Amino acid sequence: MSNFLPSGLLSFSDSDRSPLSIRARALVFIDPRSRQLHEQVEVLAEGVQPLLIHAESGTGKELLARHIHRQSARTGLFVAVNCGALSKAHGAAELFGQTATHLVGRSSRAGWLGSAQGGTLYLDEVADLPLSLQQRLLQVLQHGEVLREGSRHSVPVDVRLLAASSLDLGLAVRAGKFDAQLYALLQAGLLMLPALRQRLGDILPLAEYFLGVYAERLDLPLPLLSEEAEQALLNHRWPGNTRELENVLHFALLVSQGESIAAADLQIVRD
Repeated sequence: MSNFLPSGLLSFSDSDRSPLSIRARALVFIDPRSRQLHEQVEVLAEGVQPLLIHAESGTGKELLARHIHRQSARTGLFVAVNCGALSKAHGAAELFGQTATHLVGRSSRAGWLGSAQGGTLYLDEVADLPLSLQQRLLQVLQHGEVLREGSRHSVPVDVRLLAASSLDLGLAVRAGKFDAQLYALLQAGLLMLPALRQRLGDILPLAEYFLGVYAERLDLPLPLLSEEAEQALLNHRWPGNTRELENVLHFALLVSQGESIAAADLQIVRD
């Protein structure tokens, strides 16, 4: 079993009220590329400027955003929003809030921005926001106030924006699908989260973490990774990133026999 620096692995406790998966409770900064990112994050976390996290799906973009929020001085909530899941008909009210209107029977709501007052708003896959909402979001960031649906008066808002995308937003701007000014604002605070295949030093520490957590949860003995299993993990390109690694180790723990996990226990889909 490989040794690794415990200080390089951060794990969120179960006291966190957010419904995080096991994968989303481990953050590793052991590989040199990850350590470089960690140094950048530690500098930027205390700021107030919007940040953009660019990474492939399954790498832990939301986890990194949560870490930034925890390292900041912000006292409000961390509010995570999947932009692709916003209602097409009511997305503006969901994001910016709305004012009660008795004539149409509409109730008041703070919106995701209002819920994150004093805290951090995390927008996952920000490119999925319609252009009209992108432009309204830009106005909020520039002026520090939000106009709720059904209201004529803006209200102050103190929210730090952390956005994430697995797409190249520069290409989206050129295709007319993303607002150029919003892109420029986000690009100034760009964080590149490498894919798992680009940070080999994180693979085995993450694997050991997943084994430990699942062994405890399932009340099973904790097996060691054989040298052949470790090499198989390091040789795989992990197109599904950390999410795929978690699933592979969960399965291996269930099917392994004895005190170690063999390479044959790893159901890795060859790419």
